[in-house]
Amino acid sequence: MTDRAPAGPVEITEPEREPADAEPGAGPGETTAETSSETTAETSGETTGEVAGRRWVPRFLTDPGDRLALLLWALSHVGVLIYAYLAGPGRTTDPFLNRFTRWDAENFIAIAQFGYDGPPGMQDAEKLPAFFPGMAILIRMMRPVVEDGRLATMIISLVASAVLAVALSRLAETYAAGSGRYAVAALFLSPFAVFLYSGYSEALFLALAVSAWLLARNGRWEDSALLATGAATVRISGLFLAFGLLVMFLVAENGRKRPGGWRLLPWLALPGVPLALYSFYQWTRTGDWLAYNSVQDRFWGRHAVWPWEALANTWSMSDDVASLTTSYYEEIISAAVLLVLAVCLAVRRRWPELAYIAPQVLSFLTLSSFYMSIGRGSLTWFPLWIAIGVAGVRRPWVWLVSMAIMIPVMAINTGNFTTGAWIG
Repeated sequence: MTDRAPAGPVEITEPEREPADAEPGAGPGETTAETSSETTAETSGETTGEVAGRRWVPRFLTDPGDRLALLLWALSHVGVLIYAYLAGPGRTTDPFLNRFTRWDAENFIAIAQFGYDGPPGMQDAEKLPAFFPGMAILIRMMRPVVEDGRLATMIISLVASAVLAVALSRLAETYAAGSGRYAVAALFLSPFAVFLYSGYSEALFLALAVSAWLLARNGRWEDSALLATGAATVRISGLFLAFGLLVMFLVAENGRKRPGGWRLLPWLALPGVPLALYSFYQWTRTGDWLAYNSVQDRFWGRHAVWPWEALANTWSMSDDVASLTTSYYEEIISAAVLLVLAVCLAVRRRWPELAYIAPQVLSFLTLSSFYMSIGRGSLTWFPLWIAIGVAGVRRPWVWLVSMAIMIPVMAINTGNFTTGAWIG
């Protein structure tokens, strides 16, 4: 259900300290209400940016950083479509749309159309509780306009990835000026980026998660909590995001330390509501409060093991099926990158980012009998992409080496995925 990772992380610089006269909750470098009005509404891509009495224009149409992020988004999509088309002859005869809507996308469509019981005749419908409902809900909501479920998943990913590009660019800029473009390029050309262009849930989750993180850094905790709640309806990683936001709230100057900050704390409990409701719903269907975990174990062997056992099992399995050997090697490399990232964040005392990443270390490396979908999961490690973006500004050679490694792997994975080979 998931994929692989890119080059190792580099240090993330501390955001600028707020001046003494900064408003409570203002983002790095913001000092007045006038400036904050243009920089704190950082996720939807729309801020005022126009004086009273003049026509309102969305910020993403006027901001050079936003426009460059969207240009990278558009060009990368065109490149992936061209490559997928060229990779097809001799390898697949599937309709072009179907090449981007395999496996998980088909499960989302089945849930959207038939619920968690699946369509009549679906042999493995019992696995469907492994998929959170957020993506399927959007597909179902779009049916009056977009009846084709495959097309709906692609539209969702297309729009969500555009939001992601802008949000990631703005977020990276709060760590180091000029790093936004490099972070966006690194993510959209990363080894498993094909899932951002496909009918999968990664783009939707990241659009919500990165936007939530950006809003939190700007002190907009209520808005951040709402977006994190949306992210928690899409993937279990929404809980890791909520933990990271909680730690940020506890240590940030614009969090609990600001006047009346503790009153905002209950908002950060919101992301737990979707999981509670989903668990209750599955209990009414199956009688199992932990249906999500039970299905993961039954169909994908995801249960607690010692870390060295998971590594040994993955290494052993890499020789079982020749066509999957490379994929398992990529899983192992991705696991190593995840560990290095966590260590770097700990050394740099980036506690909020570490709080988001550390649960994923435990989940991927100890709660599965072998490494699976770690590479694909790397897409959600946005602290890594920000670190690589910062490298583009401070150590350009690190960014260039990272891209030189990642782009060929992305091309191989894109060709494999779109022609029907499993890559995570």
